[in-house]
Amino acid sequence: MTKKITLATLALVALFCFSANAEPLKIKGVYNHSYHNDTDYTGGHDGPWSTYVGWNSTLGKAVFVVENGIYSMTVDGLTLTQPVKDPDVVIGDFYSNGQFTNNAMALWATNFNLMFGNSGSVMNPNDSVITTVMSRTGEEVEDSERFAVRKWNANTGDLLSSAYFHTSSNLESAGMCANPKNGLVYGLFYLTAQDLPEEIVNDPDFFGDTQDAGYCICTIDLSTMEITPITPGLYYENFVTFAINSEGRAFALTSGGTAGYEGEDGKMYDINGNLTGAQLYEFDLESGLMVGTPVEAVDPETGETYTEMVNPYSATGYCSQAKRQSACFSKKDPTKMYWNGYFNSGKGFNENGSWGNLPDSEWQTNGKYDTALYEVDITTGEATRIAKFDDRYTFSCMWVEEEDDEPHGIYGDVNRDGYVTSADVTALYDYLLNGVMTFYETSDVNGDGVVTSADVTAVYDILLGGAAE
Repeated sequence: MTKKITLATLALVALFCFSANAEPLKIKGVYNHSYHNDTDYTGGHDGPWSTYVGWNSTLGKAVFVVENGIYSMTVDGLTLTQPVKDPDVVIGDFYSNGQFTNNAMALWATNFNLMFGNSGSVMNPNDSVITTVMSRTGEEVEDSERFAVRKWNANTGDLLSSAYFHTSSNLESAGMCANPKNGLVYGLFYLTAQDLPEEIVNDPDFFGDTQDAGYCICTIDLSTMEITPITPGLYYENFVTFAINSEGRAFALTSGGTAGYEGEDGKMYDINGNLTGAQLYEFDLESGLMVGTPVEAVDPETGETYTEMVNPYSATGYCSQAKRQSACFSKKDPTKMYWNGYFNSGKGFNENGSWGNLPDSEWQTNGKYDTALYEVDITTGEATRIAKFDDRYTFSCMWVEEEDDEPHGIYGDVNRDGYVTSADVTALYDYLLNGVMTFYETSDVNGDGVVTSADVTAVYDILLGGAAE
C-alpha cells in the first residue's frame, strides 16, 4: 500500500527536524603539524610533541601521549577559539603512581601517534569514519607499502583498521570530501606515470603543457581505496585544498601570491589593483573539468576571434604555501568555505635586502610558518582572515560538526519524491548492496545514526503500519 504524505505530517516533521541556526560553528580537524612558542624548548618547538608515559608489558610497547589527534575549534563570526584536542587524552585516566591502570585506554592513547595524513585524509559523514593516508618515505620502504591507510572512529578516536598500499595506487591528494548529494567520496588526486589520451597530448592548450603527473578529480572507494579518475587529462596547478559544499559543488585552492603589495585592508594586490594570492577554482564533478566562463578573445597573430574559458573567481587576497592545508563547508551556508591556510608565501626580504625564502631558523619572528583560519566567499573567490592559530596548526582535513539545519525530510522518503513507496526500499538496497547513496539524511529512516537493513524494515513499517500519513 502506498501512502501519500499529508501537509500536516510534513509540517510536523519540519517542526521537529529544523534546528536553530545557532552560532558558533564547531569545526573539527585531523592534526597535521604545528609550531609552538614553548619556553621549554630553545627557539620554540617544531611539533608534534610527545610525552613518554612508560613501557606497558601487557601491550608489549612503549606508551606515548602525542599531539596528533582530532581537534575542535569554534567560529563565531570573525571570532575563533583556539583548537583543542577532542577527545582529549589525559594520562591520569590510564596511568597512576607508576602503574598502568587501564591498558585499553593506554593503547587508545598511544595509537594517535599513527593518526597522520600527510598525503590527505577525510571524514566520511556517511559512517563517521576518518581515513588518514600517510606517505611513508625512505629507501627502506617498499613500493608495495608506500601508503599507510588507517581508519578511525571520528567521535571516539578509536583506531579501526590499518593497511598498506602500493605506490601505484596514487593515493596522494590535495584533499578528499564526501558529496552530500550522492554520498560518494571525491578527491583531487596527484596521479603519476600517467599515459594520457592522444587527444589530450595533441591538444596542450586544453590542459596546458602535458606531463605524465598532475592532478585529477577522482572518486574513491574507501573500502578498497581504489580511485576512479574522472578528469580526462591532468591539471598542473599547485592545489592545496579540496572541499564540496552542501549543493554538491567542488572547490579547490592553490598556493601562491608572492608578487604584489599589501593594501590597507591587509590583502595582497597585483600591479593592476586586482587581488592576488591563493586562487579559488571550481570543478564539475561530472566531467572532472574546471568550471569556466566563456569569453571571446582575439588571436594577436591571426586576428581571428575565438572563445576561451576563463576562471570566474578572483584570488583570495592572501598568500599561501605549497604545503598540506584543508578546507570545509558548513551545511548552513554553502557560499562560505573555511580554509586552514598559511599567513604568507614563506618568502620575503632577507637581511641583505634580496627577495627569497625566509630562513627556517627565524620562524618565530619572521612568521614563515604562521597559519590562520580564513573564510572564502565562493561567489567571488575573495577571502577574509578570521584569526591566526596561536600554535600554527595545520590540519589534513576539516569538517563542520553541526545539527542538520534542514528538515530530515519525509521519514521513509529515501529518494525524496514526496511519497513513501517500494522505490524507497530499492534506494536503500542500492546503498546496502552497491554503495550507491541517494540522500544520506533520509536514508537513516530509524534515526540511529547509521544506514543498515533496519532502515529497510523501518520503511516497510511505514508502508504496512501507517507510520506516515
